[in-house]
Amino acid sequence: MSRRYDLVVIGAGMAGVAAANKCADQGWQVAIVDALPYGGTCALRGCDPKKILRRGAEIVDAARLMHGKGIDDAGLSINWSDLMKHKHDFTDPVPQNMEDDLAGHHVDTLHGQARFTGTNRLEVDGAAYAADRFMIATGARPRPLAFPGSEHLIDSTDFLNLDALPPRIVFVGGGFISFEFAHIVARAGSSAIILDRGGRPLKRFDPDLVERLIERGTRAGIELRRSATITGVEAGDGDYRVTLERAGTPEIIETDLVVHGAGRVADLAELDLDAAEVAWGDRGVTVGDHLQSTSNPAVWAAGDAADTAGMPLTPVAVAEAKVAASNMIKATTTSPDYAGIPTAVFTIPELVRVGMLEQEAVDHGIDLDVRFTDTSGWYSSYRVGETTAAVKILIDRADDRIVGAHLLGPGYDELVNTIGMAIKLGLTTRQLKSATAAYPTVGSDLGSML
Repeated sequence: MSRRYDLVVIGAGMAGVAAANKCADQGWQVAIVDALPYGGTCALRGCDPKKILRRGAEIVDAARLMHGKGIDDAGLSINWSDLMKHKHDFTDPVPQNMEDDLAGHHVDTLHGQARFTGTNRLEVDGAAYAADRFMIATGARPRPLAFPGSEHLIDSTDFLNLDALPPRIVFVGGGFISFEFAHIVARAGSSAIILDRGGRPLKRFDPDLVERLIERGTRAGIELRRSATITGVEAGDGDYRVTLERAGTPEIIETDLVVHGAGRVADLAELDLDAAEVAWGDRGVTVGDHLQSTSNPAVWAAGDAADTAGMPLTPVAVAEAKVAASNMIKATTTSPDYAGIPTAVFTIPELVRVGMLEQEAVDHGIDLDVRFTDTSGWYSSYRVGETTAAVKILIDRADDRIVGAHLLGPGYDELVNTIGMAIKLGLTTRQLKSATAAYPTVGSDLGSML
């Protein structure tokens, strides 16, 4: 006989936990299940551990930038083993802490692979459960690759658990993962090559700033090969041979490690969603604007597991999960508000964006005022020795409001949050410039950028 719940959440990442706790706090009988340790990609296999490793790269790079300016960086290096231990000291307690928190909200925690057996039923490693509602928040997994030898690649999870860093690393794909990891390993003393099958990497970001970032990466020892089609990867005696073509010309790269950074797809294949009559695809469960399945009203989805207008970011996933939970509790059809949500690629320096790209704004017919500034000579950059920094702010002339902001430079990952808030609240540039900031700070640069 199956155990019945008001809600079963599939996926114990930040989004799933947020939904489970919110509904349990209303007195619902709630269970959550995951085949992996609780915590999800961001806390265990993505955002958080990645940025801990980046800290080592930041320190090395910051010292090198100040060489001849009062800092002697001779002999400074990353001890990868110690840095990895620092990462584990954060990630290792997460699963138990997460389960303890769920228990405090009276959520039942299940472990194993969930598979639907009907529109309101599922099994977890053979045990049967039924529920009035299901929330799918299983996140994403690396996109399958079709070239011969793709099985030799490691994914981001494997990379973030490397005991030692090899001297030569190839990153496949020109997105977040490849660029962020390449900027880490380059400061740790490894050579890094990024292979992008297209001509323009980091497509979600402003192309002008991306080119400046690429130049900065080149100076740090990162090589980018564009329009590179991989034709195969062969394992050798402790190393790998990557064959590719560019402009019809074959090339060969000998390397010690090949890392998959070529995108991700919704992690849904193991759920047997067809048995629950749930429409889905690589982009996630097909949902309405209020995050309910279009084909099975008992099912809801959020984050990378849902095909929505939201960016594939943990804060977006959590926000969607909270909206979905509220809709379930109140029987409403509220849609998430995606206005003013920033995103960043944590290279060195970081590249950030909020709002529209320039071409998107043009396509929307906005009377655009593009305020571009090279900030590499500004005090905030000079103080830390950074020579690559620039911003592009997009203003709607009709109402003096920011419709997009793109920033490359040290500390701009924090500054973009202020701009995101301004977009969300509809503040004008005149209002922003009227505020007095602490000085000297990166935040105090905003008025001059506008």
